[in-house]
Amino acid sequence: MRMRVSKLVTIERHIAEEEHLARGATGEFSRLMRDMLLAIRLISRDVRRAGLNDVLGITDGTNVHGEQVKKLDQIAHDTIFRAMDHGGHLCIMASEESEELIPIPPEYARGKYVLLFDPLDGSSNIDVNVTIGTIFSIYHRVTPDYVGDGTLEDVLQPGARQVAAGYVCYGSSTQLVYTTGNGVDIFTYDPTIGEFILSEEKIQIPNRGKYYSVNEGNSTKWDDNLKKYIEYLKTPSADKRRPYSLRYVGTSIADLHRTLMYGGIFMYPADKSNPKGKLRLMYECNPLAMIIEQAGGRATDGEHRILDVRPDAVHGRSPLFIGSKGDVLEAEAFLRGDFPKDYVQAEAETAAK
Repeated sequence: MRMRVSKLVTIERHIAEEEHLARGATGEFSRLMRDMLLAIRLISRDVRRAGLNDVLGITDGTNVHGEQVKKLDQIAHDTIFRAMDHGGHLCIMASEESEELIPIPPEYARGKYVLLFDPLDGSSNIDVNVTIGTIFSIYHRVTPDYVGDGTLEDVLQPGARQVAAGYVCYGSSTQLVYTTGNGVDIFTYDPTIGEFILSEEKIQIPNRGKYYSVNEGNSTKWDDNLKKYIEYLKTPSADKRRPYSLRYVGTSIADLHRTLMYGGIFMYPADKSNPKGKLRLMYECNPLAMIIEQAGGRATDGEHRILDVRPDAVHGRSPLFIGSKGDVLEAEAFLRGDFPKDYVQAEAETAAK
C-alpha cells in the first residue's frame, strides 16, 4: 500500500519532527543527516553530469573485493567522507570501497554514531546510464568513550541495532528511501529548489507480488531446490497467481526499489562460486533488510533473519532473499525442501506420464 502525502514537508523538517519523538534527543542525529544529505546532493549532481565531466570509466585501482574501481565510485566515496568527517557526530566510518575502517581525522571531534556506506551501488551500470545509487546505515557506537576513535567493535554490530538506514536511487529522479524504525518514507529531490520533498509516506510492501528478480545467468551454479523454486514461479497456476515475471536491472537498490513498490522477491543467493553469497552484509543486506522489514516485508539469508546475523568481518558477504513476506516465506520453504501441495502434485503427475 502506498500512501501519498497531502502536506509539503522537506526532509530536514521531517527528520526534526521525528527526532522530537525520541526521548532525550539532542539534535545531533538531525545534524548528522544534514551532512549526509549534502553528500547525496553532490553525488546526484555528479551523476547527472557524468558524461560531461570525464567521470565515466575506470581508475587504475581495485577495491578490497578485487573489483576495478569506477571513477564515479571513487568520487562518491570521497564526497561522503568529506561531508561527514568534520561534523563531530561520528566516531568511525566504513565504506565498501575501503579495505580498512575510516577514522575521523585527528583535528575533528568524535561523536556517538557509526556510518557504513556503499557510495555507489551498481557500478557495472555506470557507463550505460542505468539507475545506480547510494546505500547507508547508521548505528550508535557501543564503546563508551565519546571522545576517542571508534573501533571494530562499533562497526561489527548486527543489523537489528541500526538507528537508521536508507538508499538513494539516481534514476529518472533522485529519490531517497529512508527509515529510522518508524516506517519507510520516500523523498524526491527537486533540483530547482535544492530540497528533498516528502513524496510518499509509510510505504507498505504488498504481501505478495508478481515479479521476481535474480540473475538467472548463475542458475547452473544454484542449489537444486532454488532451481525448483524459480521454475515454480514461472509455471502458470490454476488460481492465476503465477507465472511471475522476471525483472532484473543488476543494481541492487533498483531491483529492491521496484520490489518495495510493487511486491515480489529479490534474490541474490549463494552458489558454487560464492558459497557465502555475494552481497555485503554490512553495506547492502542490513540497510535494505531494515527498510523492507519496516515496510512489512521479510529479509533472510534463506534460513535466518538478516538483521539477526552477527557479522564477523567488515566486508563479509551473505545470501539475500528479500521482499514481500509471503514470497520470501515461500522461497525459504523451497530451500529447505518443504514444497507446496500444488508443486508436489504436479511433479507426481509428470512422473506418472
